[in-house]
Amino acid sequence: MSIDTLGLREQKKRETRQAISGHATQLFLKRGFDRTTIADIAGAARVAKMTVTNYFPRKEDLALDHHEAFAAGLAEAVARRPPGESALGAVRRAYAQALEQRDPVIGFTGRDFARMIADSPTLVARLRDLHGQREEALARLLAAECGESPAEDDAEGRAVVARAVAAQLAAADRLLFRELQSRVLAGQDEDAVAAALAQTARRVFDLLEPAIGGYAVR
Repeated sequence: MSIDTLGLREQKKRETRQAISGHATQLFLKRGFDRTTIADIAGAARVAKMTVTNYFPRKEDLALDHHEAFAAGLAEAVARRPPGESALGAVRRAYAQALEQRDPVIGFTGRDFARMIADSPTLVARLRDLHGQREEALARLLAAECGESPAEDDAEGRAVVARAVAAQLAAADRLLFRELQSRVLAGQDEDAVAAALAQTARRVFDLLEPAIGGYAVR
């Protein structure tokens, strides 16, 4: 099989995935997540039900289609930090950039989409699970990094500290996400939301600075 054929096949897969996701989002916004079935989505996208589940094994992933980027977000921000920057500094900088970009991963989803999530116990539970995955990915990264350098305490103790730092950063991240979503649900303008969250984030991260600002400096 030629490279061109492989490229066309991958493009077709991406187009099919995007079409399914787009139709699903429209149905979710119109009917609500819990009242929309896989059969409804397949019919709207003109594909088989199996095709939908092949691309999206979980129905929740059709609504939260940024779930992989979301779960990995904190860990990736810390992994990419430049020399001299701490884990806290990396998370702080990444959050500021996401605010500037009005990134949907941190909550800029639009009022209707935010309401759709808030009205679905299934999606609320899934989002809670994704926040847990986000923290876990960061904890694993920090524990691995700390294990690479010598320290006075034992490896087990360093792992506990890494998890403690990850928990603090993830808690701040989770609270900022919820605050942003509540403002979106209230119908506030995106620029106003970004300005308010920039100020709140600054205060939250400033409070963490004395405790963990010197941790995991590259």
